[in-house]
Order: sequence, then C-alpha cells, then structure tokens
Amino acid sequence: MGNSVMLNGVEYAGEQIAYKDSTYELVSKVAYLIGVPLRIFQNEHEPPKIEIYNRLEQDKNARIIRNLCIIRTAIERNYRKINDIMRMEYRGLLSMPEIIPASSMQQLSNDGISFIKKSSTKLCHHIIEINRLISDRINNCKSLFPIWINWAYIKELFIMPNGLTEDGTKDAADIYYASLSYYPYQMYINWVPMDEGNVLYNDKKFATLLYQWHCDAFTEYSKVSDAGAFVKTNIYDFIDDSEKTVLVVDCENSDPYKLCATLKNLDYEVIQKITAIILFDDVHTATAWRILENYTRIPVEHIMIERIKQNKSLVDIKLTARACQEHYQKQVDSFVIVSSDSDYWGLISSLPDARFLVMIEREKCGPDMKAALAESGIFYCYLDDFYSGNCEDIKKNALFKEMYRWIDNSVHLNVNDMFDAALRNTRIEMSPAERRQFYEKHIRHMTLTIDENGNVSIELKRG
Repeated sequence: MGNSVMLNGVEYAGEQIAYKDSTYELVSKVAYLIGVPLRIFQNEHEPPKIEIYNRLEQDKNARIIRNLCIIRTAIERNYRKINDIMRMEYRGLLSMPEIIPASSMQQLSNDGISFIKKSSTKLCHHIIEINRLISDRINNCKSLFPIWINWAYIKELFIMPNGLTEDGTKDAADIYYASLSYYPYQMYINWVPMDEGNVLYNDKKFATLLYQWHCDAFTEYSKVSDAGAFVKTNIYDFIDDSEKTVLVVDCENSDPYKLCATLKNLDYEVIQKITAIILFDDVHTATAWRILENYTRIPVEHIMIERIKQNKSLVDIKLTARACQEHYQKQVDSFVIVSSDSDYWGLISSLPDARFLVMIEREKCGPDMKAALAESGIFYCYLDDFYSGNCEDIKKNALFKEMYRWIDNSVHLNVNDMFDAALRNTRIEMSPAERRQFYEKHIRHMTLTIDENGNVSIELKRG
C-alpha cells in the first residue's frame, strides 16, 4: 500500500485520506478480543471505542477469549524470563503477578476456566493449553461479528499455527519477538508480520488488509464507512433552512435497505423535521418497502401505482403530480428526492420556487444526470456512501416479516378442529380426560420437518 493518494488531482497523506470516514466497530471488537489494554479504549484519540469494550465486557464468551489472549501474549513477550523463574525459583504462573496479569487469571477463574494442569511441567505446555482453549472457544464469538465479514479470516487471527505442539509454540514466539513492533498494540495475533502501520486503524483499513492477507479482496466498503461530514452537513443545512420538507421516493429506482441505512445514520433530531415520507411504489416492488415504517418515526405514506401496460410504469407521473400538490396546497418548499432515474428532472423543472436535494445510487445514475444537477446547483449524494454495516439486521427483519406473511396466507390449521374431525371420522369416543391426555401427549408437541427440496410436513408425536 502506498504512502499517498491522489484526490481531485492533489496528493495527500495516504492513511488519513484512503481510510477517511471509516467506522470502528470491527477493530474495536478485534482489539477487545486480542487483549488490547483498557487504557487504549479510554483514550479518545485511539481507534478502539470504549462503548464496545463495555458491551463486550458483559459477554462471557468474549471475556474468556480476551483474557486467554492477554495471558498468551504476556507469556510470549516474557518467555525467557518466565521460563528462568519457573526453572530457578520453582514459581508457577499464579505467583508472577508482575508478569502475568492477576486480573485476567482471576476473571478466567470466575468464568470457570483454568489452563494450568499438573502435567504442565514446561512453560510451552501452558501455551499449548491456552491455544487449545482458544481454538475450542473462538467460534463462540462468531455472533459478535456481522455475516458480511468472512469469519474464517478473523478466526485465523486467534489460532496459533501448529500451536498444540512444542515446535509450533516456539516458532510463533520467535516470529512474535522478532517483529514485536509490527503487532497491533504489541498483542499476539496469527499473521505474517509486516510494517502496515496500525492494522486496527479503522474498519476500512482492517477489512482491506484482512482480505489481502488471504489473497482476497474486500469490496463492501459501505459496510465499513459512513458518509463524511461534508455530505451530512449539507443534508442538515438543507433541512434546517427549509420551512417544510417532504422526502419523496421513487421505489422502482431506489434500494429500500440503503435508504433505511441512510436514515439510521443521520442525526435523529434533524431528520425528524421532515414532515412526511411519500413512497411511490409499483406492485412489482412493494414488498421490500414495507420495512421502512419500522425504521423511522416520520409518517410514511405508501402510494401504490397501477400499471396500464405491464412494461410501462406511471410512478414518475404520479410522483410529479403529488409533489406539485404538496408544494402548492400544503406549502412544502423543499423536497428530498430519492431516485436514480433521470425522469424526476421534469419535477425539478416544473417547480422553480422549490428547493431540491437528491439521493442517488452510484452505479444507477448516469453522468449526464449528475452533471445537470451540479450545473443547476442542486446538491446530490450517494446512498451507497452511508454506513450499511447494520443492513443485515434490516434485511433479516424484512425476510422474517415476509415469511410470516407467507405463512399466515398459506397455513390455516386449527388442531382442535383437526382432532374433532379425526374422532368423528374414526367413530372413536373419548372422555374429556382421555381427550386431554391424548392432546398433551401427541398433538401439542407436533413438529415440522423439511425435506431436501424444502417441502414441509407436520408430524405428530407417536411415542
């Protein structure tokens, strides 16, 4: 990676610009787990964030990995000294609080973890046992990370190569000690040490390097960065300078998840000044947009547009007509348009007294439209630039909501009616007590089974 980059024809220091506007979620979690000291989190000028430290400190699985890593690093860093003390003074690790952090040993004990075995006569045996515990438990921390980051790459940072053998621990110690200054905050991780600066500088840098180390490329940069201060300030100024602002969305030409992520990452107090969000939707795109109301307190109006022809949408015409109505009848003076389609230019030109701000998607909006907006002095920004690392939760909630809707529309089964029909058709008579007993034993605990083709069947408990 170079030391400088070009931005608008000007050369700048690389790290500050290339990784500008990044987030710190990933690096804070990795820093916590590998055992970066608390004072680093408490320093506001360092990347790891104290709020994430406090959150993970409440997670037993995260605490265990952190304290095991702290002790492993302490041993690696002071291997010869500890080894001499064990050999010459017959002291164990528990009696070396000046080298092995007593607080980490105590916390592991509180969490039910002990790596000191009677058979561990050599110092390397302690490292082997720590490596075994980390290897067995690191997957318990998988849920701390979003699904869009490759967990296998992160997991590998914690696994010492050949770390269950004496030779493996010796090789790792030699590599670590020879390149101590290259390791993040001098904490041990499994990597090929090189001068990369602070690999935990921010999420964008960390994800980029993490994938490079595996001959892969990280491309989901909206997951590890947020729109910069310039973009957000322009949006806030636009809304603050307006008497009445409405956000209008061309749902056919916009991504609901990117818009949700954008609204979540803008200042709540400012966004609440938007009086309404009006969705102009087509029956073909309606489902995904139902999630928006769950992620904003701004009133949302969902206008469905019928098609006269299957290949011709009337969204643009209806959007323009409604915006004109909002302007002339409801005194809306400012519009935030969310669309990557050029057809909304007709709306802008038809309301010369109104103010406009446009949100587009980078790959969907052509250069001519961007040039026209710039020439007209209309500020536009990219939905793609806003942090979308939390989009997976939004998408998951949308999936669950749609699947529950499908289930409600597809499955209509009342087990009491089923039981009554079965008794009638078999001409079996049961007393209330017998009926209740049969119900509790065989019906209440019925299960769903799914075959390899996704077909669902219901099975009663027969035992």
